[in-house]
Amino acid sequence: MATEDIEITGAGETAAAEPLSAETLRTYPLAPGYNVNVRSGPGTHFTIVRTLPAGSRVPIYCQCPGESVSGPYGTTKVWDNISNGQFVSDAYVNTGSDGYVAPHCS
Repeated sequence: MATEDIEITGAGETAAAEPLSAETLRTYPLAPGYNVNVRSGPGTHFTIVRTLPAGSRVPIYCQCPGESVSGPYGTTKVWDNISNGQFVSDAYVNTGSDGYVAPHCS
């Protein structure tokens, strides 16, 4: 694992797209200088599961609509599922797109 990659683990249940192999799973950088809260669902009213440090990279297994959040990459309702039961607002993830870059969560 590269030094900028982080291992994503957690509990909870989230239906996601088909599992991707390590070779095909892409990771995306968080906005520079931001520690990002990981939540149990797609909104700020969900429990904070943990906080990712600035400079982290995250996989995106699937994406879903949720609460609108404003961040360094704009205002969006898109939330990224980064692990089972773990979500971050796409407003803090540099995906290179204002829309979906992964399958919709089921």
